[in-house]
Amino acid sequence: MAFIHACGAIVKRDLMPGEMLKIDTGCLVAMTRNVQYDIQFVGGIKNTLFGGEGVFFATVSGPGTVWIQSLPFSRLAERVFAAAPGAGGRNKEEGSVLGMLGNFLDGDN
Repeated sequence: MAFIHACGAIVKRDLMPGEMLKIDTGCLVAMTRNVQYDIQFVGGIKNTLFGGEGVFFATVSGPGTVWIQSLPFSRLAERVFAAAPGAGGRNKEEGSVLGMLGNFLDGDN
């Protein structure tokens, strides 16, 4: 028995033999025993400066099943902190172009 905590939408993905999926390391929730798992560095200056969590990818390959979350814990914590009264109740990056783009792309707004 295991208790698993995840945030946002949870997606179950059945991987065929040899099928590969590259995801943010913070989005991987669980996987079956036979799934192959590896961490890869995503190079490039743009990824290093603007990637946030996206500097590393988790590469999983089948056969097997993986469960992926849409809201990693670090992003959830950032949102809770931004909404806290001590932080002024608002996200600090709301006025920037990158902040607006990130908020639009994450699909939670």
